[in-house]
Amino acid sequence: MTMLVRASESLHWYRKDGTPQYTVTAKSGNERPTTLADAKKMDLLPSVTTIINCAAKPGLEAWKLNQMLLAALTLPRADNETEDSYVQRIVKDSKEQARAAADRGTDIHAVIESWYEGVMIADRVDFQMGVAEAVEKQFGQRVWVPEKSFGSKLGFGGKIDLYTADGDGIVIDFKTKEFTDPAKVEAYDEHAMQLSAYRQGLELPYARCANVFISVVEPGLVVIKEWEPEELDRAWKMFDSLKCYYYAKSKL
Repeated sequence: MTMLVRASESLHWYRKDGTPQYTVTAKSGNERPTTLADAKKMDLLPSVTTIINCAAKPGLEAWKLNQMLLAALTLPRADNETEDSYVQRIVKDSKEQARAAADRGTDIHAVIESWYEGVMIADRVDFQMGVAEAVEKQFGQRVWVPEKSFGSKLGFGGKIDLYTADGDGIVIDFKTKEFTDPAKVEAYDEHAMQLSAYRQGLELPYARCANVFISVVEPGLVVIKEWEPEELDRAWKMFDSLKCYYYAKSKL
């Protein structure tokens, strides 16, 4: 299986020109994660997802709890193992499952990005074609730009999976999920908030916005959720409120 490397957004800081600032050089000369203190000194912008993370995500929290319960069910308690040690082992296992899911999602994102950069990955082409065909069916033939970073004068930055400036524009964010039944795929407020912020950051305030949900268990299975204008307007108000909260809380 071909594994691709895609730049991580886990550290969530951007320069005002849109350049990601995921790491800084430590005194030792080694790279380390950028911190809030670094961001204040360097006048960096928080990412859209960092701001959104101020709010609870019921869907994600439910998934984490399920992973914890599954770990508890599948890990037998060892003889003479203390309760604290057993609990810590369960927590560690559940986090490893979450990390594996995140890595898998990152890899699939990179595969899709490669397609829109003109590169076919032979052993991952089902993922690539599934997305490409679904996107073209929903939006027609367009000139797409993958992996666009930005820094906004509105006080945040981000990296967009796919967009086009055709007409009023279209902004797309990819989400990987374990599903085989399209009817069970759910979209949440945080998805709409992310896209509403992205289109504002791109200065495409009337762009169409959609989440493309990609099945990680059935290659080629894709579900598209295009958000209605009124949903995006509501989502922007939510995001803007969270941004004010984030700046006040972080003393930026």
